[in-house]
Amino acid sequence: MNRGTGGGGVAAGFSLLFFSFLFGPLIIMVITAFNSSSFPRITPWECFTTEWFGVLFANDRLMSGLLNSLVIAVSVVAIAVPIGLAGALALSELSSRLRAVLYTVLITPILIPGVVLGISTIVFWGALGRSVGAEYGSFFFDGMFLTLAGQVTFISAYAMLVFLARLQRFDPILTEAALDLGATPGQAFRKILLPFLGPAIGSAAFLTFLASFENYNTTVFTILSGNTFTTALASKVRHGTDPSLSALAVIIIGITLIGAIVHEAHTRRKEVLRTGIATRSRIYGNPVLKTLVHPLTVFLILAGIAGLAAWQGTRHDASVCKQQILDDKRARQHELLEEQRRKMQEQQKTTAPVTSPADAAGKANPSPFGGAFSPNGLAPGQEEPAPAAAPTDAPATANPSPFGGAFTPNGLKPSQ
Repeated sequence: MNRGTGGGGVAAGFSLLFFSFLFGPLIIMVITAFNSSSFPRITPWECFTTEWFGVLFANDRLMSGLLNSLVIAVSVVAIAVPIGLAGALALSELSSRLRAVLYTVLITPILIPGVVLGISTIVFWGALGRSVGAEYGSFFFDGMFLTLAGQVTFISAYAMLVFLARLQRFDPILTEAALDLGATPGQAFRKILLPFLGPAIGSAAFLTFLASFENYNTTVFTILSGNTFTTALASKVRHGTDPSLSALAVIIIGITLIGAIVHEAHTRRKEVLRTGIATRSRIYGNPVLKTLVHPLTVFLILAGIAGLAAWQGTRHDASVCKQQILDDKRARQHELLEEQRRKMQEQQKTTAPVTSPADAAGKANPSPFGGAFSPNGLAPGQEEPAPAAAPTDAPATANPSPFGGAFTPNGLKPSQ
């Protein structure tokens, strides 16, 4: 019993640490997105605000980068998915030896670092453009085209892997039977193979879209003077971050959660439709339940909740709370200044000695040069100090030098 209890405690502790490590940064970013502090932090908490979402959308560089990323990602999907499908079909029709060679060639771009792909894309298309006499304003030197070309070179391999995994479960006898029954190769592809590859096409499109949208290593070189969403974010982080990035994280987390819940509703609906009649009649026999469990209804409900929360956030005014925080900071700063001034005055009182005017005249200048370099040392109304009397003959022992005083300052006077 003790051993089982101890094992359960260790498992619970490990699970807590694992989920804290996994979701801790996300929770922190969500909280900092609603703190009025200009630096992302949880403590000290100042005021609840939604102004950082407005700061995010007011950033022209980020918004233009977001638009460029969407255009590039959609274009990559339109090009990479057909290329990946063609590569997968070619591999499935070749012999085992040729399949291994072609697979190695097609999979190589994934193994090449993105920095190398970005630089090689610029060099290749730049050299090609100069060889045909293209000007620098042509598409050979356009950042959007170069980014599209650089990303397609390796993202199409991702799509190919998705299609290969799906084709491993396809029975080629189906297409052979269709051809035997008089169907053309195009008809067999459209009527049999393409419907079978439908789920793989959706997965490949989604994967290639995300791979293009979040790519940085290749894009940072190929985009040239332009910017995408990832490069604009990296530039903003280098020049100083603020909670607007946390607001961006909140938006991404919200979209991800909505998509995950809708996908789960779609999956359960398909599972229910495949179950027995009793379950089907219990769920879909009631019109209200049938409507509520539909994925479109779930999406509309979640989108409505998100829109209502955003609308309520725009109506929230944190100016009064922020002014109160500012007044408190000023008051605290004034108190610290007054306390520092009071301490300095007390220190001056305790360290200043009380002396008479005569002592003050004698001790006013402790300099070993007799005040010769004091500001008023040569004032007109002051008398020059009398020169010190020449010393009388000093005893011979006054100069212990073995050279008999030959190197003393007055050793060579004429009177001597």
